[in-house]
Amino acid sequence: MAKVKIETSYGDIVLKLYDETPLHRDNFLKLVGEGFYDGTLFHRVIKEFMIQGGDPDSKGAPKNKSLGAGDLGYTIPAEFNPALYHKRGALAAARQGDNVNPERRSSSCQFYIVWGKKYSEGQMAQLSKQMRMQAEQQVFNGLVAEHRKEVMELRRNRDQAGLMALQEELSAQTDAIVKEKGLGVISEEQKEVYTRLGGTPFLDGQYTVFGEVVQGLEVVARIQEAGTDGNDRPLKDIQMKISLV
Repeated sequence: MAKVKIETSYGDIVLKLYDETPLHRDNFLKLVGEGFYDGTLFHRVIKEFMIQGGDPDSKGAPKNKSLGAGDLGYTIPAEFNPALYHKRGALAAARQGDNVNPERRSSSCQFYIVWGKKYSEGQMAQLSKQMRMQAEQQVFNGLVAEHRKEVMELRRNRDQAGLMALQEELSAQTDAIVKEKGLGVISEEQKEVYTRLGGTPFLDGQYTVFGEVVQGLEVVARIQEAGTDGNDRPLKDIQMKISLV
């Protein structure tokens, strides 16, 4: 299992990269080997949420410059895995929003390390319900998009009975897909981790998790407390250097 070390003025962070996400692992190791990340910044820091870095535009960026849009001209296919989730210390890939990136492909270079918060059992129960509903809505919307021509034809013909029948059919398909793929489900292990350790469970299945902190979580804690401007950029630059361990 590959490991990398992020050196910062706040201390060092050691990460292990998951073999279960080979596309992200290999891309990250390639960039680290090329020295790509050296001199880049943790350009986006949000307390009780995460610290984000890897924007090539952050190298030597002047004060007050808005960062976060830089990339290397390619994306990485999502590698979602229910066993790899957004617990505190998780390493995940940033990406563009669903409106322009429905496949949720990852950024070529930008990443974040999760901090998040601890959840009560009641909060986890409510979140589980919300995530299930969100998963169902996303699947249903996708099926509707696939049947767009049929929907438009039924609407043109003002065929309300046909529309209702199609809706019932797509709803049944949605239930089957959600159950088969286990979408929107938070396992008992995840619930225990999110209540004991903390994290950002609402990002599960949305962004690819491809590693975790194995040493230096206290450094992440200090960085996520850094003072920031209106764009969440630290007031004092936090440069990084990443090397193989």
